[in-house]
Amino acid sequence: MISIFSRIKGDKMIWASAALLAIFSFLPVYSSSSNLAYLYGDGSTFPYLVNHFIYLFLGFVIMFFIHKVPYHYFVGLSILMLPLLILLLIFTVSQGMVIDGANASRWISIPFINKTFQTSTLASVVLLAYVARYLAKMKDQTFTFKQSIIPLWLPVAAVLGLILPANFSTTAILFFMVLVLTFIGGYPWKYLMIIIGTGIVCLALFMLTAKAFPGLFPNRVDTWISRIETFTNDEVTEADYQIEKAKIAIASGGVTGKGIGKSVQRNFLPQSSSDFIYAIIVEEMGLIGAFGVMLAYLMLFFRIIIVATKANTVFGKLLTIGVGLPIIFQALVNMAVAVELFPVTGQTLPLISSGGSSIWMTCLSLGMVLSVSAKRQEEIQKEESETLVDEENPLEILSEAI
Repeated sequence: MISIFSRIKGDKMIWASAALLAIFSFLPVYSSSSNLAYLYGDGSTFPYLVNHFIYLFLGFVIMFFIHKVPYHYFVGLSILMLPLLILLLIFTVSQGMVIDGANASRWISIPFINKTFQTSTLASVVLLAYVARYLAKMKDQTFTFKQSIIPLWLPVAAVLGLILPANFSTTAILFFMVLVLTFIGGYPWKYLMIIIGTGIVCLALFMLTAKAFPGLFPNRVDTWISRIETFTNDEVTEADYQIEKAKIAIASGGVTGKGIGKSVQRNFLPQSSSDFIYAIIVEEMGLIGAFGVMLAYLMLFFRIIIVATKANTVFGKLLTIGVGLPIIFQALVNMAVAVELFPVTGQTLPLISSGGSSIWMTCLSLGMVLSVSAKRQEEIQKEESETLVDEENPLEILSEAI
């Protein structure tokens, strides 16, 4: 065990925050899985707890191995992986997978193990690493809109366009993160306004086309369009039902909550162990649990910013921001949905909600951040060792002074 901890590099607070969230997650996942156990199992929540443990274990294995990879390797890997991910997204959209009778073209089936994987999560990480690479490459050059269309915005448009029909919320978050990253990377604001305007026009055209030809996009278009529509009016839908139950759970939690495992609304919320797990946390642990979870994410956010500011290369800074901030933003979106500040999005609570794709890609992103942090620590240790060697050779210092 000591040898394992000695091999862990990078920011220790990021490791601690991730481990704390992972350990904490067993309580709400075990509690909120009761409705799934009743509907699809024999009434036992233990198998769901075991699955969650396996997902987290594999996630931390991914994090460990990725943080050992020198982060400058991600420059080439992002270039190699992006075309492959675009092909994978095309396959995902075209195969039209069905899960429990519902269209689920966001997912592909993993052979031999009877599991599914959400390809858009991996595509998001790879795309943001690719954008960071391009911005770092252009740091000493003048940005021109025409020259950036093919190397920057064409891949972004391809990925977003393939994710959009099946997953609007991921598309919106990814587009926003790309805009934030390009702005931080020095891309001219006037060009970003053109991109934003183009994105709005393309989205409007897509929605109009989907409304005019309902069978043209046989995916989740109707679902996310209805979620946006019902968020702004009083029509009662399944999404409203989930929100109402989530608000009841939050309101009944009080300051200290009903107690761990004593949630009532977990039996009524269809996605109590994933999309609405924050409501179950508040119901069982009250405001103390709610603010505790928020504090853990804020600590993670603070350390990500510290790693970004201390990185010695532009790519290291942009990579840390590009893959690190979406974790925090996704957590905030999940919490906002539970209190009806946002329409239902389907975004999970990173490292807490059940589900392999989200956990694995969160750990992948944190591994890349830790790789940047580990490199900086190596540089500091090298500088300190060189200083120590100089101090141990007074004759050399005297000769240099003479």
